[in-house]
Formats: sequence, C-alpha cells, structure tokens
Amino acid sequence: MRRRHHQLAAGGVTLTLLGALVLTGCGGAGSKDAAPKESAGVSDGTPSSAPSSSTPSSSAAAAATDRPKVVMPADVRHVYEGGRTGDPVKDAVLADNARNLEAIDTAITGDRASTEPALRFYNKDKALLAVADYIESYYAENRSFVGTTRYYRRDVTVGGGTATLTYCADATQTYPKDRRTGKVDRSVPGSASDYTFFTERLRKNDNGVWQSFDVTSGPGADKCA
Repeated sequence: MRRRHHQLAAGGVTLTLLGALVLTGCGGAGSKDAAPKESAGVSDGTPSSAPSSSTPSSSAAAAATDRPKVVMPADVRHVYEGGRTGDPVKDAVLADNARNLEAIDTAITGDRASTEPALRFYNKDKALLAVADYIESYYAENRSFVGTTRYYRRDVTVGGGTATLTYCADATQTYPKDRRTGKVDRSVPGSASDYTFFTERLRKNDNGVWQSFDVTSGPGADKCA
C-alpha cells in the first residue's frame, strides 16, 4: 500500500489535531473576512496545478464566499475525472469536495498548521473527527507521500437539503515518504489496496459552502475497478 493506510471514519480520533481543529471553531465556515482567497484551479474538480483560466465562473456561491487558500506541494497532485455535470448544484458540491480533498492532502504532505482553517471550513461534525484522525495517523507514524491521486466515478445525489457524494480514489501513482528523512520509496508496487471508495454527506451552510458532515471510506478494489 502506497499511502491510504488508514480509512476515513469518525471514532478513535487523536486529540492533538482534533484540539486544534475543534477548539478553534468546530464545523463553522468562519468569517469571510478571515479566510484568504482560494488559489485557482480546483473549482471544477481540476488539479490545483491547472492554469487560472480553468477556474469556473458558474458557481454563484463560490463567487460570493471567499474560499481558504490551499497551495499543494509541488510533488503532490490531484486529477479529477468527469468534469462538470451541467447541474449547478451538483457542480458546486463537487467543487467544494475537491477543495476539501486538496486541503486534507496538503495538511498531510505540507504545512498542517496553515491548512487547519480550510479543514474547519469544509468539514464539521463526524467528518471533522474523521479528517482529524486520518491526518494525525500520518504524523503519528512519521509518514507522508508524493505523487498523483486520481479521483473518479464521482456521483452526486441531492435531496432534502443535503447531498450524498460517492467517489473512487486511485493512489497507485503515489509513493510513501518518510517525514523525518524526506526519503521517498518509489520501489513500492501498486496494489488493490491503493483503491479507496468514499461515501460523503454534505450540507450547504449559510455562506453557500457545501460542508462535509459525514464521511466513510473502505477498500475500493471491487467498487472502483
């Protein structure tokens, strides 16, 4: 397994990161004035390394609320397959989910402290617990990773004021990195354990941000083949 050694599910959370996330503003989107503007390239689910011209202008909510700035390390990249659905609500859900995924991986592979506002911005309740536990597990084992994670089969269902999002992650092009030495092990072969299936529930808050409030993941070799 290259990077996804720990599944996302609330429970057993390590208190170190949870304290930083929850005690400073659990689940809230925060002040719009306090949130720095987001970097271009993730709004339609495209990698953050994409040029600014790829940022969509169709989401009124995204335009009305500044998103936290997340800058992924140069050696970490996301690829989102599927593009826009044509439904503005579903596209807004996918856009905030992509931003959240980039914040999570930046916290793991880059500067965790500066990414905490974004994690609070996009997560609340059980999802915040799960994300905190997931990130802390990497630090507890002095692990990180480099490379490209592919997100695909992203399907959104909206109803009753909430959205359910399922998607697959392919981490076969990522490689484990020792946080203490900085050494990357590129000899690790890809395997079925590098595929993960996610189920996420989101709700739009008063600032127009689709926040994740519940997320689980599990082996994706069968569902994501």
